[in-house]
Amino acid sequence: MKEITVYNNKYVLVLGLAKSGTEAAKLLLKLGANVTVNDQTAFGNNPAAQELADAGADVICGEHPEELIHQNLFRLVKNPGIRYDHPLVKKAKELGVPVITEVELAYEIAESEMIGITGSNGKTTTTTLTGEMLEGAEVSPLLAGNIGEVACRVAQEATSEDVMVVELSSFQLMGIRSFRPKISVILNLYEAHLDYHGTLEEYKQAKANIFANQTEDDLLIYNADDPAVTELISQSNAQKIPFSTRSTYEHGAYVADGWLHLLGEKIIEVEKVALPGEHNIANGLAAAAAAYSAGADVQQIAQVLATFDGVKHRLQFVKEVAGRRVVNNSKATNVPATITALKAFPAEQIVLIAGGLDRGNSFDDLIPYVKKNVKGLVAYGETKEKLLQTAEKANIVEVKMCETLEEAVHEGYKMTAPKDILLLSPACASWDQFKTFEERGDRFIKAVENLDVKHSDFFTEG
Repeated sequence: MKEITVYNNKYVLVLGLAKSGTEAAKLLLKLGANVTVNDQTAFGNNPAAQELADAGADVICGEHPEELIHQNLFRLVKNPGIRYDHPLVKKAKELGVPVITEVELAYEIAESEMIGITGSNGKTTTTTLTGEMLEGAEVSPLLAGNIGEVACRVAQEATSEDVMVVELSSFQLMGIRSFRPKISVILNLYEAHLDYHGTLEEYKQAKANIFANQTEDDLLIYNADDPAVTELISQSNAQKIPFSTRSTYEHGAYVADGWLHLLGEKIIEVEKVALPGEHNIANGLAAAAAAYSAGADVQQIAQVLATFDGVKHRLQFVKEVAGRRVVNNSKATNVPATITALKAFPAEQIVLIAGGLDRGNSFDDLIPYVKKNVKGLVAYGETKEKLLQTAEKANIVEVKMCETLEEAVHEGYKMTAPKDILLLSPACASWDQFKTFEERGDRFIKAVENLDVKHSDFFTEG
């Protein structure tokens, strides 16, 4: 990693631990900072805080004293999930203390170039595709960010012979100052996380931070089919490369005559792409453009598109039981993501399991899509009654409400017949019953494994 001295003997507060805060604090200690860590979980139940205390950080747990923010504070490094109306964050901004996320630290120390990928949906799939397409290239891909690997930890290992492929959420992007990826990718923009950002415009501007510091020497790959994206990227100074499933762009990535094209060259036939759905064709085009721009071989790009069968919790095929296919799409934490999942199976009958945290939004946008091929809906968790109302508006006959995901799996499976799909695509965040969407997806898989499929009242084989 780069040897930087900007943090040496400076006072830095790390607010919120989890993985990102813990790794940020460790890095800051290496960089010579005077690190204070503040976390909500009590010290006695907080192994990360205990480890950091042993490493030399000042640790304060269980409360958030306002005196932690002061004029001599150089930076506040905030866990991305902590909102900007948190008292300590508000005070820091009032005093002019820069508030950053650990992605900014990663950029400051990384010797490698970066590819930054953001969007409302499809980030993890596109990040993973890009990384696999870059295997065997002159630069070695290192995946990081919201995909699960903390960027400032990965950046410590990165060299000039690597390229970091970083999945970036709007939460992370709000906390950048100098962050400048060589290649940025914006997949799409839907209304999301308004409970955090407040307005759609603030959400969009958070996403725009991915290219805020780019210059004409950098590349911006964008979804030309998304009007919100095309409007947003007009602010960018970077060279722009469009991708599209609907229009032809000779200087971009697109679909024409049943083939995926990249800069006018045929890559692979659409029907040979392994992942189902138009949205995954779009993700594949974005990844291909990013990987090729970073040095990937066209044959490797085509091979990945033909064989890559998905990321866990994202239209993940779990198993087939008695002729029914079970699909885990726990990553669908909003309505547009569930719509995308439904569109991926246009010819199949679907029993949909949905529900979770109630963020106050309506589910009416689902109605045209569930009308097409959703034969049954099982709603669970905080939003079950709202989803029931949506099902009634869509005239779905088979509807069930449950308290837990395990009950929902049991009831949903009873609605299925051979050749149907049992689809978990919640359209909600997981936080009413689970810590993460990954935990929710794992519990779904376990519930499917525990189904007593021999029970005679589960299915009618007709």
